[in-house]
Amino acid sequence: MGIDDALPRKLRRKLREDFMAARDDFVRDIPKVELHVHIEGTLTPELRWKLAQRNGLKVKFGKSPELHSMEELRYAMNSAEPKTEDEEREFFFESYYGAFDTLKSKQDYFDLAMNYFEHVATMNVRYCEIFFDPQGHTSRGIAWDVMMGGFKEAQIKAQSELNVRSSWIMCLLRDLSTEDAMDHYKAALLYRDMIVGIGLDSNEYNRPPLLFQEVFTLARRDGFRITMHCDVGQDNTHEHIRQVASEIGEYGADRIDHGLNAADKPELMDLILKRDIGMTICPWAYMRYQTYAELGPKMRLLFDAGIRITVNSDDPAFMDDAWILHNLLLTKHFGFTDKEIAMLARNAVTVSWATQSTKEKILREIDAVYERFYPD
Repeated sequence: MGIDDALPRKLRRKLREDFMAARDDFVRDIPKVELHVHIEGTLTPELRWKLAQRNGLKVKFGKSPELHSMEELRYAMNSAEPKTEDEEREFFFESYYGAFDTLKSKQDYFDLAMNYFEHVATMNVRYCEIFFDPQGHTSRGIAWDVMMGGFKEAQIKAQSELNVRSSWIMCLLRDLSTEDAMDHYKAALLYRDMIVGIGLDSNEYNRPPLLFQEVFTLARRDGFRITMHCDVGQDNTHEHIRQVASEIGEYGADRIDHGLNAADKPELMDLILKRDIGMTICPWAYMRYQTYAELGPKMRLLFDAGIRITVNSDDPAFMDDAWILHNLLLTKHFGFTDKEIAMLARNAVTVSWATQSTKEKILREIDAVYERFYPD
């Protein structure tokens, strides 16, 4: 297996182990801001098993038969190896949405969010903007107050006890109807104290961003920030990136999620740079189905052009247990220096939607850590 191939799961897990054994103190210690993580994608095997037992549910993973122990669940999540990119995407969506069923009560949603906050607190994450997919919950009969109440309690506890501040981004599922998206947007207005932005995720096939222009134009006028997924290697990804950067919400989004293929087109890079749009890159996720040798150079091309790219985890529980720390270690493996890692950390602060005081505090922390390692 060479660098011209997508890395299979076994080698990705080995790479993760090697990174952790190397103990890179700088990458570990640098204060971090995470702008692209799906809370449902942080449902670890341990927590998924716990919630299933609490709620009296049978456990499956994808199309697997019933699993009878947490060890079997962990093995199923870590051993599957889809053969093609299409199989990988299908397997991911089946696994990801299949886990939603374990979430029933306010306590379940609290535990889900708190599990994420506890994980990233150990990695020195100071602020995060977390995606959640309400349509995947309300469609199962979950009340908004149950979901948001659990998230809110965890958010408050994480800030007071773990020094992790957060906001939420409500993502609309692009493979569902625009009418359903609008209904959920209107319902979310009751939780504006928690929700800072509106996003668009899920399967992009034949679902261009402009299908959702009405709801995102309304969100912009109502004062929400706007972001959208433009998945890597997706059909029509360059046109999707163009729509997100220049048209959605009347004049383009505030951030682009993924969007790595912008590096293929100088005109897209120029557009993103001109509008100073931040990009949330999740490199570990792309190793599942993209050519390994291309990832680092594409990140480098965007970074060197002056585009404010950031590094994030996406769905760590479903992506080799690779969290923001491991994604930054992978970025360093691609040739980014500690000075550039610090710049990526600053990018995340700058393009975040945190308060100015929170941004200034984290930037001072980043500078202090950098000066500790590089006093000259």
